[in-house]
Amino acid sequence: MIITEQMIDDIALGATVLGTGGGGDPYSGALMAKVAIATAKQPVRMIPLEEVQDDWMTVPSSMIGAPTVAVEKLNSKDQMLVAFEAMEKALGTEVAATFPIEVGGFNSLIPILVAAQKNIPVIDCDAMGRAFPEAQMVTFFLDDLPSAPNTLADERGNVVTLYPIDGIWSEKFARPITEQMGGSAAMCDYPMHGKNLKRSALPATLTQAMKIGEAIRLANDNNQSGTQAVLDIVGGHTIISGKIVDIQRETDGGFATGGVVIEKLAQFEDTGVENVFVQFQNELLLAHKGTSRADMNQDNLLASTPDLISILDHETGKPITTEQLRYGQRIDLIAYPCDPKWRTDKGIEVAGPSYFGYTVEYQTIEQLKSALKR
Repeated sequence: MIITEQMIDDIALGATVLGTGGGGDPYSGALMAKVAIATAKQPVRMIPLEEVQDDWMTVPSSMIGAPTVAVEKLNSKDQMLVAFEAMEKALGTEVAATFPIEVGGFNSLIPILVAAQKNIPVIDCDAMGRAFPEAQMVTFFLDDLPSAPNTLADERGNVVTLYPIDGIWSEKFARPITEQMGGSAAMCDYPMHGKNLKRSALPATLTQAMKIGEAIRLANDNNQSGTQAVLDIVGGHTIISGKIVDIQRETDGGFATGGVVIEKLAQFEDTGVENVFVQFQNELLLAHKGTSRADMNQDNLLASTPDLISILDHETGKPITTEQLRYGQRIDLIAYPCDPKWRTDKGIEVAGPSYFGYTVEYQTIEQLKSALKR
């Protein structure tokens, strides 16, 4: 499948939904991807996971850092290529194909830049099925695949190559290096042969993002609900339709962290939920009844990581990233199920609420919805 400008726009929109507030700015990512395919020597292809050969060397292409930084510090068009070619040097071989490490906004489009420059395909897969804030929160870590080597590059040309023993140590090393690189860096990790990629990656996630983006676009063209168009594809439900009445945000430790208070719109159905507080660390991670973090408890829980939480514009259904949240926005807060790999014991240990310091236990959104009116 040849990647077109319309595909890029649809992937950017849909991946921003799946990015649950994180994954970087889709607008700048789409612009860079369009320039990349326009100037590429050959058309850039997206191939399904099953077409990957067992002996291919594959490497994901991504950015690491706080999304708020990338809004002001635009990435160099060659920055990702520097990290990618540093990975080839560390491996001592050429890479046959690339793919996104996560399906989220900017990071879904980064592989297109590399593919255009290296004349290699983009694989229709990722390692999260959404966006997560830390390097070990990937299916590859769940499946005990090695993270090393890692390469990081900044816009100045600085390159760092790491050999961490696993994804946890990759995060511990890469995050402070990213801070020294200005809060945002290009990163390659988890190089692997196609045989392991096909065993561990989540297939067709770029296609899913494209379908979501197309559904939102068509819903708006036909004066239909963009939010419902999204839910028809991802499942799940609307937690609340409301107005943002408070937003707390700071950049700390290489992350954008904070919370947002949503007050129910008068016409929203009576579910017993008047106000919702959503907490984020780059991505939206937990939603509960109330107006502050102090209201968080098991009885008030409405949705939590690793299930997906997205904020959509109430009128259009278009996703709003954490750095774009503003007072007074009318929004729909939706929750929908994660890939089954994240609902395993190890998945919950790696990316569940307790990992982020939340004093609640994970419950599926299905369980929480059924208990909502009790």
